[in-house]
Amino acid sequence: MPVLKTMFSIQETQNSKLSSVDWENLAFGKVFSDHMFEMDFENGSWKTGKIVPFGPISMHPAMSAIHYGQSIFEGLKAYRFVNDQVVIFRPEMNAARFVNSANRMCMPPVPEDIFVEAIRKLVELDKNWVSGKEGYSLYIRPFLFATDPLVGIKPAETYKFMIITSPVGMYYSEPVKVKIEEYYARASKGGVGRVKAAGNYGASLYPAKQCQIQGYHQLVWTDAIEHKYIEESGTMNIVFQIGGKLISPTEESDTILRGITKRSVFELAQSWGVEVEERKVSVEEIVQAARSSTLEDAFGVGTAATLAQIAIIGYRDEQSHLPPLETRILSNKLKNHLSGIKTGIVDDTFGWCFKI
Repeated sequence: MPVLKTMFSIQETQNSKLSSVDWENLAFGKVFSDHMFEMDFENGSWKTGKIVPFGPISMHPAMSAIHYGQSIFEGLKAYRFVNDQVVIFRPEMNAARFVNSANRMCMPPVPEDIFVEAIRKLVELDKNWVSGKEGYSLYIRPFLFATDPLVGIKPAETYKFMIITSPVGMYYSEPVKVKIEEYYARASKGGVGRVKAAGNYGASLYPAKQCQIQGYHQLVWTDAIEHKYIEESGTMNIVFQIGGKLISPTEESDTILRGITKRSVFELAQSWGVEVEERKVSVEEIVQAARSSTLEDAFGVGTAATLAQIAIIGYRDEQSHLPPLETRILSNKLKNHLSGIKTGIVDDTFGWCFKI
């Protein structure tokens, strides 16, 4: 995609923290790079963006995002190619989804070209934070929140768009154990399940904690009305393999986030001639397939974990163990090929890697 040469002011840090990073013990999302991006919306328009040293921000105690939840975010990653080139994976898709989220939450959308260029400039400035170690990347977190100093339920008139970055390793260090949820719901029809609203994730914490107490990593969310149909897995889209076919809940529902990693997985699989199907997926279908050993594979797909293979699916009082990881030819191939594209080992025939 063409690069917009938008002018942002840049204030470089005089005290880089890069040398203090313990790369061998890098907890996900706890270490942040030297700089961050800020841009304010006031009087009906976006002001000039700026890159400044990473640090705390001030806020009014009545700031409307805190009280009424007008807050959205995105997540994407930058990688280092084997030839030392730094790339960002499919940022234009995050830019488009960010616009959709803003519109649904009654917030001013950030123009897509400015969104991408702000990320490019920030990553370019902090490119030394992009590790070339296997499994490592630079996690990029753009977010937008309302800043009106007003306790009043209405769309705010002022907003702040920010981007911070964090060097990360692998999200899951082992195959995940998931439990099918039959009481709590992630999203309901007509709600905001399709958008990356901060409140969606806050509401998921309590039920997720309950399943973790039972020894699982995450929940498999089901529909809010009957709990008969599978929707997502934790913070990821979910994919099943039955009869060689990849099956996933349809994103036509407004309760399911339209995943960029899942779309990439499906496009890659289709290019290999693998049949993919997006439709309503019933709990009963998956439970029966697991019981009869016809469920060949199941995995979550998302930015943080990329492709997280599922080892155990819990349903009520039973647990189904999926095939050993080494026998899962397709998901292993997908995972390795995606990693190869992002690191330059495999040719990027899709044009997914945006070079800074």
